[in-house]
Amino acid sequence: MIKSYKEYINYLEADRISLNRSKTLKAFFFDDVWKFQRLMRRLEYLTNCKKNCLIKTYVKYKYMKYGQKLGFTIPINTFGPGLAIAHSGTIVVNGATKVGSNCRLHVCVNIGTEAGKSSAAPLIGDNCYIGPGVKMFGNINIGSNTAIGANAVVNKSFPIGNITIAGIPAKIISTQSSSGLLIKGYHSQDTI
Repeated sequence: MIKSYKEYINYLEADRISLNRSKTLKAFFFDDVWKFQRLMRRLEYLTNCKKNCLIKTYVKYKYMKYGQKLGFTIPINTFGPGLAIAHSGTIVVNGATKVGSNCRLHVCVNIGTEAGKSSAAPLIGDNCYIGPGVKMFGNINIGSNTAIGANAVVNKSFPIGNITIAGIPAKIISTQSSSGLLIKGYHSQDTI
């Protein structure tokens, strides 16, 4: 969670690296996914650090509008540094979800709670790859370095990490980790 301006800058840089975006004006002004992620981090900073209410309201409005345009329903303070949203398309994440650093997220992903329990949401470790169409729900724990295959339905925990899971319902299909499926913009030795 962003708690200072320095952390805000570090989160932005980790996200930029994970998204593989250059520091060009073209990427800054015309890349809508990168714009959405910058707005998300700015809103997290303004909210967590109790900054100017008027600016926060404006940034929240822009964040919601970009979310609607791109099909994203992602609450603030759910993803760690190094988030990479692959491209626009429907993504729904419950606010009780907590995801570690360097997560790569694809289109048509739904991460939610167990029916009738607003806080029973997934806890996802660092360096996780979440493929297109993945559905995750309930009070589950996904270990670090896990790759989740396309259209998997994950309704139980896989805390060991360093695996690939897929299927309906999801099961371990390989001991191959998420290595090579994502760019790590955040490294634990970084000062965040």
